[in-house]
Amino acid sequence: MSYTPEQQFQHKIDQEIKIEPKDWMPEKYRQTLIRQISQHAHSEVVGMLPEGNWISRAPSLKRKAILLAKVQDEAGHGLYLYSAAETLGITRDEMYHQLHTGKAKYSSIFNYPTLTWADMGAIGWLVDGAAIMNQVPLCRTSYGPYARAMVRVCKEESFHQRQGFEILLVLSQGTDEQKAMCQDAINRWWWPSVMMFGPADEASPHTQQSMQWKIKRFTNDELRQKFVDICAEQVKTLGMTLPDPDLKWNEEKGHYDFGAINWEEFWQVVAGNGPCNKERLATRQKAWNDGAWVRDAATAHAAKKAAKHLHKVA
Repeated sequence: MSYTPEQQFQHKIDQEIKIEPKDWMPEKYRQTLIRQISQHAHSEVVGMLPEGNWISRAPSLKRKAILLAKVQDEAGHGLYLYSAAETLGITRDEMYHQLHTGKAKYSSIFNYPTLTWADMGAIGWLVDGAAIMNQVPLCRTSYGPYARAMVRVCKEESFHQRQGFEILLVLSQGTDEQKAMCQDAINRWWWPSVMMFGPADEASPHTQQSMQWKIKRFTNDELRQKFVDICAEQVKTLGMTLPDPDLKWNEEKGHYDFGAINWEEFWQVVAGNGPCNKERLATRQKAWNDGAWVRDAATAHAAKKAAKHLHKVA
């Protein structure tokens, strides 16, 4: 009995055999991965902006060095992920163009402002915590280059999450003003972090197919529930509260119940109407334009080096 390429492909997926760049794959699988991996890469690069804003204003040399290292990590994550996406036949320039023209999306969380130093802690604990919840299962995603890139990304992100929690822990044990700053940051970042897992399962157009192809291992709502359960316990260590009056333990379900998500806000931010959408995109466009001379110089140098090599061979 002969099998179609689609059946053979799905059989490999079902057998937990990684799909590699030169393997046959459905075009929709390739496009789904390009969309997801490039969006992930864009999120890492744009995610540098709200934190980079605080490097020069960190409260100590130690905090400055740690934050600088974290932002550098995120640049590296973007590079790993752009490289993984390139194995699917899209160029890095194409991906940058899609980002800079607004065609490609990045995580909506990075369109919120960082108002105080406590935001660096809230981003580490909540935003990176939500990212880890999403990304650890991607270490087992069906596409080999993506899965392998995620191993290092997750190790570094887990450190970022603990570093953020430590910032909040120090503030939570400080002055009344510092405690208030800690609670304020949690209040502002909690719901956007809960939204990071994407729309509810019934409103997520890609989840079912991505689960079949084992690009995703858990649904958006499953990951969101795990995140809420963990944070509802961790916040007790801080002596703070999460801004959700409906948050309570459900003994029967073995999970925390939580309040309704404002999906209107989520879709508004995704559509480009968040507090910092235009600012973030303008900053990335400016960086691209300002760096044109570096790219031109590197291209000219490479061409000159190649011509010199050819001359020697001749």
